[in-house]
Amino acid sequence: MSKNDIDKEALTDVEKQPETKEKQRNWEYYLRYVSLIVLVVQNTGQVLLTRYATRRDQEQFIKTVAVFFNEVVKLIAGSILFLLSTGDVRKAGLELKLHFVTHWFETLKVGVPAFIYTIQNFLLYLSIEHLDAGTYMVTYQLKILTTALFTVIMLKRRLSLVQWAALALLTVGVAIVQISAGKAPAPVVALNGTLVSTTIKPISKATEQQPLIGFSAVVTAAIMSGFAGIYFEKILKGSEVSIWLRNIQLSVLSIPISLVVIAVKDREKVLSRGFLSGFDYVVWSVVLCQALGGLIVAVVIKYADNILKAFATSIAIIVACLASIVLFSTFPTIMFLLGAVLVIGAVVLYSTFPYRAPYHQPKEDLKMEDLAEPLEEKKEEDGANDNIKDV
Repeated sequence: MSKNDIDKEALTDVEKQPETKEKQRNWEYYLRYVSLIVLVVQNTGQVLLTRYATRRDQEQFIKTVAVFFNEVVKLIAGSILFLLSTGDVRKAGLELKLHFVTHWFETLKVGVPAFIYTIQNFLLYLSIEHLDAGTYMVTYQLKILTTALFTVIMLKRRLSLVQWAALALLTVGVAIVQISAGKAPAPVVALNGTLVSTTIKPISKATEQQPLIGFSAVVTAAIMSGFAGIYFEKILKGSEVSIWLRNIQLSVLSIPISLVVIAVKDREKVLSRGFLSGFDYVVWSVVLCQALGGLIVAVVIKYADNILKAFATSIAIIVACLASIVLFSTFPTIMFLLGAVLVIGAVVLYSTFPYRAPYHQPKEDLKMEDLAEPLEEKKEEDGANDNIKDV
């Protein structure tokens, strides 16, 4: 190959670089908004599917068993993503051996968030069963408050004044929503003059909706979510282990924990009804949606940011409320709408105005010339003073 041909190829590669970067930017822009749309669909679908699955008139699935399969699906998905990120089966196997066998004690540290997340997932199933979709989604935003508090306590981070105001607004909004949930809604009159029921009837004969149980469960889950999230973040930042490997560690430890929870809480149900009792395509859809939620959030954080994620959460709350009207005839009250607006506003404010450290302008480095000038001026002044004295 001649020198001219080599120069032409090099020139072609240089010309292609801007085009490649432009394509990459377009692809990331596309992924940003696709991931946000998927997050909205996942958040809304998870709540509505779980609500339907826990309230329909047929044999109920065992919630602790559903939590177990959540972790199994997470383990499978996390393993695939870990293998793809590693790019080599042998290398992936050696890394797994290193962290699960050689550094087994480091893996055990993940046991704390693994246990908390397992209990939290069960509480979320319980809360959705006893709260309508909109009330659940609004109340669960308390996890922002608990996460912020644990961030300040455990990671010694600071919050901006706007963020503190947003947390106060969030608390007020959730309180208003809970007050509205405890009151019977006013009757709604249809266009033909007939009264429309605004309270959801229990679809399932097995359970009756108890808002106090649902509220207690979702608040406890929000506290657990805040603590476990910050604890997990502290572990991640204290080591060089990838997020996908940490997720594998979480699932590997969560699976035996969930089996223990099944044995303690639902042993009789499993023995009498069977492990997969009540499972059908709806329940499996719930399990899949719940398990993939964390992975979708990871993609959103990578290609978007927390502000867009907050907008996605707000849109999901609105969509869930509208869908509940159509699917479950759950009509929101004025107080609920007021509380929901406050919570959505708080979520957006908290994400939009993070704390920024005050800017201190660094002192410019002094050069030898700068030092020399004042010395010369001083000598001239001293000489002038001597002349004055001589006079």
